[in-house]
Order: sequence, then structure tokens, then C-alpha cells
Amino acid sequence: MAAGDAAVTGWKLDDDERVALLERFPPEWPDVIADHVTLETGARRSAPLPNDTRGEIVGAINDEEGLQALVVAIRGDTERPDGSTYHITWSLDRARGREPIQSNQVIAEHGWSPLDNPIPITLIPARWP
Repeated sequence: MAAGDAAVTGWKLDDDERVALLERFPPEWPDVIADHVTLETGARRSAPLPNDTRGEIVGAINDEEGLQALVVAIRGDTERPDGSTYHITWSLDRARGREPIQSNQVIAEHGWSPLDNPIPITLIPARWP
């Protein structure tokens, strides 16, 4: 695959819902991401976008070392096809060397805390560089 052919597929958050979620889950770290759920990295630009348009926030993690994420279920499942976990990197501290890609590692190593009540969210199928 040519370098320019690789993309990320997944879902963007609805802008209005994102604002409400940021109020409900205040970012713990200075660099706020809070805008997407990844399905696949390194996907071909010609790959079809996902069909799902609904999900649920079912859990959260803050590793206390500069990374906060929300865990998402799609069709009732939190596991992505690659074995990692659907999530939204919520906030991080780049000054501590944290990057969004570290969310999967943090979730795998520390687990996550379930919410008492899942929060339905709108997912907008998307592709980005």
C-alpha cells in the first residue's frame, strides 16, 4: 500500500453531543482530544466506512500519569476487530510525552471502570489521515 493510501477509519463524535460529554466528563489533562472512535488504523482510503451510527460510552480510565479515555461499546461489544478496545481518547498531557495512540496500551494494562449507566452516543462514519 502506498504511503498516501493509508488512513484511519472509524467514527467522529457529533459536535453537540461532544460539548455535552465534555461537561459530563471534564477533561483531566490539558490536551483535549475527545473527537473520535477508531475502527482501523492503516486502512486503505478506498475501504468502506463502517455502517454503525450508534454506540454507548460504557466505561472510563484515567491512568493518573497523563491519559484519560472513555470506553465505547458498538453493537454491545467493546472489542475492536484487531483485539483492542473501542475508546475515545478524552484528554492527555503531551508535556509528559503522552500521545493518543497510548490509550489502547493503557486500557490493556490497567483495565477500565464501568459506568453505572451506559450513555448513548451518535457515531458519524469517517476517514481521516
